[in-house]
Amino acid sequence: MRVVVGVGGGIAAYKSCSLIRSFTENGHHVRVIPTESALEFVGRATFEALSGSPVHTDVFTDVPEVPHVRLGQEADLVVVAPATADLMARIAGGRADDLLTATLLTARCPVLLAPAMHTEMWEHPATASNVATLRSRGVTVLEPASGRLTGRDTGAGRLPEPDEIFGLAMLLSERTDALPRDLEGRKLVVTAGGTREPLDPVRFLGNRSSGKQGYALARVAAQRGADVTLIAGFTTELPDPAAVEVVHVKTAQQMQVAVRKFAPEADAIVMAAAVADFRPTTVAGSKIKKGANEPDSIPLVRNDDILAGLVEARRAGEIESSTVIVGFAAETGDEHGDVLTYARAKLARKGCDLLVVNAVGDGKAFEVDHNDGWLLGADGSESALGEGSKALLAGRVLDAVVGVLSPASNQ
Repeated sequence: MRVVVGVGGGIAAYKSCSLIRSFTENGHHVRVIPTESALEFVGRATFEALSGSPVHTDVFTDVPEVPHVRLGQEADLVVVAPATADLMARIAGGRADDLLTATLLTARCPVLLAPAMHTEMWEHPATASNVATLRSRGVTVLEPASGRLTGRDTGAGRLPEPDEIFGLAMLLSERTDALPRDLEGRKLVVTAGGTREPLDPVRFLGNRSSGKQGYALARVAAQRGADVTLIAGFTTELPDPAAVEVVHVKTAQQMQVAVRKFAPEADAIVMAAAVADFRPTTVAGSKIKKGANEPDSIPLVRNDDILAGLVEARRAGEIESSTVIVGFAAETGDEHGDVLTYARAKLARKGCDLLVVNAVGDGKAFEVDHNDGWLLGADGSESALGEGSKALLAGRVLDAVVGVLSPASNQ
């Protein structure tokens, strides 16, 4: 894939180096087009070394090649990171006063802008208007992260991490269209990761869930405009997604409390976490040691079924009747039935609106960056999600959620 990486003149320009490396290491041909101001932060030689291509900022270099037209025409994807307030204003205004803005005018491929600026600049009506204009033209403008900015300032406007930008850029290339803003005004609760049930101060009962699928769902939902609360159990040290409120928990009981806290205001609840079915009846106050006092067995008690409890709470009127509830099922087949046989039975037993089904084992689903599976509906519908990145599957699941959401809950 031919990728143009534009770099605006902000302090976050140094992060574009990691983004460029991600594209090149995944086999894509990269052409970097910085603004003149960006070269005040990162040198031309750095961009050329990382991309393996010459770097120019003006339209008068290599005039016979007509680069300000050719680069945009030939690109399969354009990503601008960071996109400063000034750069977005020039893009929205249709300016073509340097190589990057001219290239964007000729590009007909998916375009993704990753804003980075101080909070006051991001929240200014002029910037908000420019963002709205760009989105109306089919440009994907990401929501920025919140956190430490230049100096002592903190707030919204931080550039999302390069890995997050790369994942969303690849999702954009897989979808071949802009990420829709079809979840604006909606509140989503997403769970992710595994829970850990302590045996003693050292040991626990757990599972192999990495949390990557749940984090992808939260990330993509936020970039489609949703107000997302992510309730995260144990994960493989995943960074918090941009524009997402993250609540960290450890045990199944803690996750249940958090889910029930945020559920009443949710338009949709997506239960992607791998919640432990059992926990020890007691937790030893000190490490269980081998020897004469070593227990022969460890009694377990069943944890409450959070998903089934949500469905029951909806029936009881404790959460809105229009709230869409999505379950996840990690299944394996055996001599009594295949994955879908068990999944259909689980959907009927749980009573949720949608059930995402993953076949697990042999390097599938857990601890990997790709996924595959099926989507079952309470109406009897069944569809293959197809294999792809976890971000791509997240997008397909959210497409189905949007299809089930009640128009009555629109903003």
